[in-house]
Amino acid sequence: MAEPLKTFFSGALVTRLARELSEAHPPFPARAFVRDATRGLDELELLHRGKHIAAALAKHLPPSYPDAVEILIRSLGPEHASDELIGVGMAPFFYLPHVLFVAERGLGHFDLSMRAQYELTKRFSAEGSIRPFVAQEPERTLRVLRKWARDENAHVRRLVSEGTRLRLPWAMRVPWLDQHPERVVALLELLKDDPTTLVRRSVANNLNDLGKVHPKLLVDTCARWLEEPSTERAKLVEHALRSAVKRGEASALALLGFGKKPSVALDRIQFRPRRVKIGEMLEVTVTLRSTARGKQDLLIDLAVHFVKASGKASAKVFKWQRVTLRPREKLELSTRVSLAVHSTRKPHPGRHAVFVHVNGTPLPAGAFEVVAGAQRRAR
Repeated sequence: MAEPLKTFFSGALVTRLARELSEAHPPFPARAFVRDATRGLDELELLHRGKHIAAALAKHLPPSYPDAVEILIRSLGPEHASDELIGVGMAPFFYLPHVLFVAERGLGHFDLSMRAQYELTKRFSAEGSIRPFVAQEPERTLRVLRKWARDENAHVRRLVSEGTRLRLPWAMRVPWLDQHPERVVALLELLKDDPTTLVRRSVANNLNDLGKVHPKLLVDTCARWLEEPSTERAKLVEHALRSAVKRGEASALALLGFGKKPSVALDRIQFRPRRVKIGEMLEVTVTLRSTARGKQDLLIDLAVHFVKASGKASAKVFKWQRVTLRPREKLELSTRVSLAVHSTRKPHPGRHAVFVHVNGTPLPAGAFEVVAGAQRRAR
C-alpha cells in the first residue's frame, strides 16, 4: 500500500528546509527550527503538518514580517519546469508552509505579500493564500489579479482563476466572491482562450464551482462563450458544465446538444454480483432501446445512490457514454463501480438504488446490495 500523503512532511523535509533557509540567511537558527518543527509532527495530518512547520518558521525567522518574507523569497528553488503539473507528484508541496506563513502573517503587508505569492505560485500554488487578501481587500487584490491574467508565466495566470473559485477545495470560503460573481467572470473572460491546458482547465473548474452557487450565470456565460468557439474553448465549456449535467439541469444539457427528452427503454439490467462486499467491484450492464421514430443523440450517465453511515442515500453520478441511436436500435452498455474504501467515500452496507440518466432524465435500473467484507482501501 502506498504511503499516506502526509508523510511527505517528514523530518527530512524539515532538515532540507532548514538548510535552504540557512543558505539564504546564515544566522537562521537551523538546529532549533528543526527541533521545533519536528516535535509532534508525526501525529498530525497533512494540512496540520504544513501549519505546524509554518508556526516554527514564524518562531525562528526574524520577527519583522518584511525581513522574514525576504528570506523566504531568497530561499526559493527553481520554478516549475513546464506549463503543466502532470507527473510532478508531491514535490511542490515543499512550499506549503511558505504560503501558509504568508496567508497567516502577511495581511498587513499587501505589496510584499503579493510579491511573495507571485514567486511562490511559480513553484507551488498560492491559490489558498491569496484568498484572505481577496476577503480583506477585494478591489485591490482583483486589480493585481487582472494584471497577472496577462503574465507570461502560466502558473501565475492559473492563480487568477484558481484563487477566485467560489468553492476551492481545502480553502476558506470568501463571501465577497459569492456576492460578486460577475467580477469573477470578468477575470475568466481574460483567460478563456489561454494557450495552455493548465489555465483553461482551471477556468473550467472555476465555472463549475460558479454553477453550484449561480447556475444561471454559469449557463449564460457558457452560452456566450459558445458563439463561434474554438475547439479548445468548446472543450472548456463542456468541462465547466460537467456538474450541471450530472445534476440534470436542462439548460446545461441543451447547450451541449442533449436537451431533448429521450424516448428510450431499459430492456435488460444486470448486476454482477448482486450482493457485493465492501472492497470489491460491481459490474453493471444495461441494454438501452430507442423507442423514437427518428435518430436521437443521447448523453448517458450512471447514478448510484450510495448508502451513508446515517442510513440515508446520496447519489454519485458517473459519466458513461455519448451515443446516437437510430429508431428501435439497441445498445448494450457495461461499466464497473468500485466499492473500495476511498478517502472521499466510504461504502456502507445496504440497498443501493441505481438509475441510468439519459439526457438528464433518470430511469430506474433496480438496486444491488452491499454487504460487509474486506475493506480494501483504494489507492
